[in-house]
Amino acid sequence: MAIRKAPKLAVWKFASCDGCQLSLLDCEDELLAVAGQVQLAYFPEATSAVMKGPYDLSLVEGSITTPHDVKRIQQIRKQSKFLVTIGACATSGGIQALRNFGDVEEYTRYVYAHPEYIETLQQSTPIAQHVFVDFELRGCPINKMQLLEVLNAFLNERKPNIPRYSVCIECKRRGTPCVMVSKGIPCMGPVTQAGCDALCPAYNRGCFGCYGPMEAPNPEALSASWKSMGKDENDLVRAYRTYNAHAEAFQRESERHAQQR
Repeated sequence: MAIRKAPKLAVWKFASCDGCQLSLLDCEDELLAVAGQVQLAYFPEATSAVMKGPYDLSLVEGSITTPHDVKRIQQIRKQSKFLVTIGACATSGGIQALRNFGDVEEYTRYVYAHPEYIETLQQSTPIAQHVFVDFELRGCPINKMQLLEVLNAFLNERKPNIPRYSVCIECKRRGTPCVMVSKGIPCMGPVTQAGCDALCPAYNRGCFGCYGPMEAPNPEALSASWKSMGKDENDLVRAYRTYNAHAEAFQRESERHAQQR
């Protein structure tokens, strides 16, 4: 009987803060179990060992911001049986997608002594805008237990069981009163995908939208609620452009309010 080879796992980084890769390392005991089931073929954050592709599963962190990034992600896609993007940068351009609403050339002139040496794209874009992605795992940073679920699912050839409902469901499950209703605190929870166990509302703070748009969000209704609490167009633009500025639902709503300022 042939011995089944352990699948090859690769972890890649583009423009990001490394926080989502650190979530994998933060799994500690669980990571040891994962390491026993796979070959860590490429993961510079954890090991200097490098194995050649092809890879059974590639986890990709970070957004595409340079012409070199475009070529590199296409090469990674060709070498990967499954490709999963992890975190807000990889799934929606991340905080750096704020550049998408400004003049990149002007920023470059102010920041760099020799801007002529800088080669960059006009926008910070998610991985899925350049190659086919098998699954997107949201969060800034991602939930480490959700990451383990995704690893388990793809290595066993099944669909990941990741919720697409809103943070409001998590608030109800943990018995947290709605901060918008009980305290008049603006909250992104009604339009944001679950995954953090409603951490901010549990500490009397509104959700910041770290996990991006939930399935079928209604940002127009949420914006109306925020305005009834005294928030203006600038507040709404900042809220929708914090972590997931290039996510379609948030981008569209932020642009609507930007035009009304």
